[in-house]
Amino acid sequence: MSAIAGFIDDNEPVSIEIIENMMRSLEKYPADHVQTWHRRSAFLGCLAQWFTPESVHERQPRRDERTGLVIAADAIIDNREELFRRLQVEHSRRKRMTDSELISEAYLEWGEDAPKYLIGDFAFAIWDERRRRLFGARDLAGSRTLYYVRRPGQFAFCTVMNPLFALPGVRKELNEDWLAEFLAIPIILDTIDVRSTVYRPIGQIPPAHSFTFENGSLKVERYGTLAADVPKLKLKSNGEYEEAFREVFREAVVSKLRTRRNVGASLSGGLDSGAVAGFAAGPLREEGKKLHTYSYIPRSDFTDWTPGGMLADESPYIQAIVDHVGNIEHRYMDFADRNSFEEIDDLLEWMETPYKFFENSYWLRGILEQASKQGVGILLNGGNGNYSISWGPALDYYARLLRKLRFVRLYRELKLYGRQMRIGRSRLLPYIGKSAFAFPSWSSKPLPDIPQLIHPELAGRTGVFEKLKGHDVGLSDTWMNEFEARTYQFDNLSILNHQGTSSTKLSLRYAVRERDPTADPRVVRFCLSVPDEQYVQNGMDRALVRRATERYLPDSVRLNQRVRGVQGADWIHRVSPSWNAMAEELRRLCRDPGASQYLNVEQIRMSLAAIGNPPKPERAFDRHARLLMQSLIVYRFIRQCS
Repeated sequence: MSAIAGFIDDNEPVSIEIIENMMRSLEKYPADHVQTWHRRSAFLGCLAQWFTPESVHERQPRRDERTGLVIAADAIIDNREELFRRLQVEHSRRKRMTDSELISEAYLEWGEDAPKYLIGDFAFAIWDERRRRLFGARDLAGSRTLYYVRRPGQFAFCTVMNPLFALPGVRKELNEDWLAEFLAIPIILDTIDVRSTVYRPIGQIPPAHSFTFENGSLKVERYGTLAADVPKLKLKSNGEYEEAFREVFREAVVSKLRTRRNVGASLSGGLDSGAVAGFAAGPLREEGKKLHTYSYIPRSDFTDWTPGGMLADESPYIQAIVDHVGNIEHRYMDFADRNSFEEIDDLLEWMETPYKFFENSYWLRGILEQASKQGVGILLNGGNGNYSISWGPALDYYARLLRKLRFVRLYRELKLYGRQMRIGRSRLLPYIGKSAFAFPSWSSKPLPDIPQLIHPELAGRTGVFEKLKGHDVGLSDTWMNEFEARTYQFDNLSILNHQGTSSTKLSLRYAVRERDPTADPRVVRFCLSVPDEQYVQNGMDRALVRRATERYLPDSVRLNQRVRGVQGADWIHRVSPSWNAMAEELRRLCRDPGASQYLNVEQIRMSLAAIGNPPKPERAFDRHARLLMQSLIVYRFIRQCS
């Protein structure tokens, strides 16, 4: 993993001062090596964090004297063996070949089509000296970020934004359109605009896009998708689908274990992270390594208020996974001295933008810190598993059976599902009937019960609600079944960009690379190819992964359909001792004219009155509580900018 930077000027020589200032802005990140490459009109720089065995002592930017290509890459490529075969790389070179060299070879072979052949987490830039062309790309899932500034005859880029402010005339000018989307969207998603950022002068390369800067002209275009045109797989039996799943998933997991450091995993008590751990522990044992796993649990003084079927402390299920899988060194971590309120300033510094994942911020950072201390280079997770490996929505599938008039199968499935969930068919049928014949409807105005953080005047002058019309961002009563939601998840660049932004910024800060096998393109495309009947069977939801992990997970986890973990339920409990300080800062916010031009201070006052002093822990997911914390985060960001 690396932080890469560069500057191309078609008009004048690149200033050494600009180079030094941009690279100086990266010095706060831990590094194994920092290097720059400079010619009259081009500069590339790289802050390297060596993770893979091949990357040790690698010097980037790397110039190939034979071809005149200079590459700076933030990349871990997973399909190396496939690329070696396609590119006919000599066997003697393969073991030592770095991922940046492999990307260069792909560019030489396929030119601007090269990203289509790459699987992994990457953002890279290649300066083609002979053509005076800069070409680069970001991976399909947007796992690594890439920002840029474009001016006449000039193009500058970087993994993070702050170094771009070293360019003369580039100021921290707020982008009102971006901020309006951030404030208007009530769910955790930041924005729907994947090309802009919170700063007006800075754009970003979207996930699954490449760019070319040549003769003063910038071209940005999409080169691929995770979900489009996946043919349906037709196998003969359940057993064949299960074995095919294991083969694809095993390949994805093993390809993400390639590191010279230790391997870790974030572990909850569910199917996704459990499956990742189950498939990773065995190959690591063969390498003589243990899998270091980390689980967040609530503080010991927290009383679980979550309703039946939900569980804030997943320790019993986590321990069952650890005991069953073996070869795991595990840590339970309650982060008793940390809370969301006291994390704000540090997170704003590293994220470079407002954020919405405050309920989980303290333990996400805490796990990365602990992993870094234990020499972990790769931290696995199963963040996208709900829509790939563990997809299988029983009720929406039953609605589809009803719509197709498949009454015999529906009758049998409802009988078995009701027995599993201890619920009668008479209670299930009304919901299934409604779902079967529902039609989506989009609204351009927010629902009346959603408290709005955005100031009405900002909403009006940016036209934000009209822009958000037709997008599933929590503003309307639009109903989307899980079949539609699954496609939306993997086609929607804003969702991918949101995930990649936080992963890049935090992993760069702690020199720990987060990697998700459940989002691997090979896994996603395989899961999309599997017939729906494999995902819901015999009254069992998420049926394929439950069957395929029979040897990998304990039955108490594998067959658990009735209890779901819920994370972040104790965030209000944690901030209660600081509530007076939070409330006072909110009141200052309401009096600050710099904040009131963006934030709906009347709503903030109403939400502060409605939430209680201090609020009860069970209001952790209350809209008013979330609005108040988000307003503090945005307020501090605005003050930093000013």
